[in-house]
Amino acid sequence: MPTIITPTKVLFTQNIWQINSAVVCAVAAKNGGTWIVVEQTPFHPVSHIWPDHPADRGELIYQSQNYTVTDCVVGAIEIATQQLYIAADIPVKRDTDGWVFVVAHHLALPLALCVAEEVTLVVDKAYQQGLSRGHSGGHLSSLALNKVLHTDFWRKDPSRRDELGYYDFHSYAQEKSIASENCNTDHYRLGKTLRKRGLNSVEMIADIEQITVKINQQLALWIALATPIVMRREGDALTDSRYWQCDLGDEGIIEIPCGGTHATSLAEYLALTVKFEVISDQQLVMITTAVMA
Repeated sequence: MPTIITPTKVLFTQNIWQINSAVVCAVAAKNGGTWIVVEQTPFHPVSHIWPDHPADRGELIYQSQNYTVTDCVVGAIEIATQQLYIAADIPVKRDTDGWVFVVAHHLALPLALCVAEEVTLVVDKAYQQGLSRGHSGGHLSSLALNKVLHTDFWRKDPSRRDELGYYDFHSYAQEKSIASENCNTDHYRLGKTLRKRGLNSVEMIADIEQITVKINQQLALWIALATPIVMRREGDALTDSRYWQCDLGDEGIIEIPCGGTHATSLAEYLALTVKFEVISDQQLVMITTAVMA
């Protein structure tokens, strides 16, 4: 009888960095390495759809031997065939009937491991926390950017607003985002479509230094609040929705859908600042840097 496989239970939003008895539910050998799926994991996987948050680092321990987890990605298992598909090879969307989405841990060597055996998983806590501060910092800086641009750089009222009620430049213009240790990098495109929506992009680029000053002033005010950051979960499975939540004082408690790992409080930051790189009149990069408290 085939093994019953369920969506991986993820623990990376709960400040858990080690599981001592993770039950193996799928193993696949590929290109000289091994992909391992367990019932629950403290590892955050990189998404093949929106790879803004890198995979966690760490180790898998089996029979007193330590193995480096060289990658951690989203996988999907077809229940009827028990076949594991990895990242870009996944042929279906989430919540497709007959499929289960899982976290797949990669070892760069073959490992004879059987379903129902137990392993220990240990996440590199310091690395994960660095990514978490970077990712939360990116949410805060994007909100501050929207707020600063709201009054002076839009000639029309675009339909989309962010969680604070400001015109959502960030979601309109963002091409990609990359979290790294204590840093987040957002790439924006200031193209024709955005100008038609009402953004005065020429004026924005010309005034980017003053915009930077105002964003950093806003970030300093928010960091001084030292309020908690909460990850609200609608369940423990990888595919369950998760939301980044923070009290920003006069702005109120905000909530952003997000599946990454995050800081637990604004008090983790001594400072949070942005700088911009103007690549061209249509390309802009915002780099958010966190300084630990």
